[in-house]
Amino acid sequence: MQGRLFRTWRRVLALAWPVMTEQTLRTLMRTVDVLVTATFSPVAVVAVGLADLYGRIPLRVGIGLGAAAIALSSQDTGAGADANRDSAVSAALAMGVLAGVPVALAGVFFGVPLIGVFGADADTAALGATYLGIVLATAPARHVSIISARALQGTGDTRTPMYVNFVANGLNITGSLTLGLGLFGLPRLQVVGVAAATATANLVSAALLVATTYTSRTPIRLVRPRDLRVARQLVSLAVPKIAEGLSSTVAEFPFNAVLLGFGTPVNAGFQIGRRVYQQVTGPLSRGYRTAVSVLVGHALGDADPGEARYLGWSVTLLGVLTVGGVGVLTVHYADSLVALLAAGSPEALPYAADFARVYGITAGFVVAFTVLSGALNGASETRIPFAARLTGVFGGMLGVTYLLGVRAGWGPLGAYAGIAVQYVWMAAVAAFGFHFSDWAARAADMMAARGTPAGDD
Repeated sequence: MQGRLFRTWRRVLALAWPVMTEQTLRTLMRTVDVLVTATFSPVAVVAVGLADLYGRIPLRVGIGLGAAAIALSSQDTGAGADANRDSAVSAALAMGVLAGVPVALAGVFFGVPLIGVFGADADTAALGATYLGIVLATAPARHVSIISARALQGTGDTRTPMYVNFVANGLNITGSLTLGLGLFGLPRLQVVGVAAATATANLVSAALLVATTYTSRTPIRLVRPRDLRVARQLVSLAVPKIAEGLSSTVAEFPFNAVLLGFGTPVNAGFQIGRRVYQQVTGPLSRGYRTAVSVLVGHALGDADPGEARYLGWSVTLLGVLTVGGVGVLTVHYADSLVALLAAGSPEALPYAADFARVYGITAGFVVAFTVLSGALNGASETRIPFAARLTGVFGGMLGVTYLLGVRAGWGPLGAYAGIAVQYVWMAAVAAFGFHFSDWAARAADMMAARGTPAGDD
């Protein structure tokens, strides 16, 4: 048993380390954005943080379609159905481009009223709208980048997305520093420079990833989407995943408004504390999530649901041990970690440290949900993670924060409790769903419906 566990962990790590490396750089890019923005003013931190809530919309849509693409891509790869895989990936990319157009138009033309719904002052709204318009203009490219990366990962190729995003995120980091701070004789564009760097990275990543499908490096070939069965399956998988992500984003609108009611330093502390946590634990969690999605999909494509189930639980254990350990270190070093990002916002430091501690304490629950969500996604089951997140963010993060923080008068302490309840609940629902739901049969039925012969590897 122990030998099987360690062999499984080695397989997971072989797939996960490129994703972890890619995500480390991607998270570092966002951390650099916060670090650079924090040197301007607390208003700039809040403006970019609020705008980033809308900036996550293309991320959520891309992740939703990407989850559908990785499920079908991994299952079809495991079954040897290359033509079905190429059709699914091509259809997902086309959907991503179309879905990005209205998001881009909303960001460009309605930035000020969108930021204004939080009750932010005129300066914060104007600054946030500027950032939002530049970043959301590249929403279609962001969708293409995410979907392409997930599709390639579904085939077992986690290195190509790493190489591409290493280049794109490196450009983003460099651009944020040079254009935001005005280094090397370049103009000091501040928030505009940070936004321009992010937009450029989105365009570069999308172009390079699509270009790889025309080379011999990757097995995927883009084709004209024609199969309505595949399109329907993509939609059925993507919609719950998109709704899952958007539910979290929607809940954060009133959550951020509540935090602003506690004071701008509290909201700035939340942005900084969460960024610290995401930097030190996010790449590991996302690497495990991607690896387990791919391996579960391959196992189901090879008609081995028992192996798929074992993979889900064994990777969850690996995640809790490693990410949970990092969470303990985050709690211990919270003050020092947040100080690195709050140089221009000293009044936010104590709140940032407290938020970082809360995230560190709940790290094991966060990674358990993340891994089990990935396993379920690989099995074509995106409804259970949606239910877990929907109830967690509205009942825990938002509901508990309002009841304790506002109604009971606890202030920021209520927000700490709300975040903790959210992640414990989400992990419990995902574990229950993975154990009791018949996701293997669902995956088999969907493969049969699109003509993928399971086990025909």
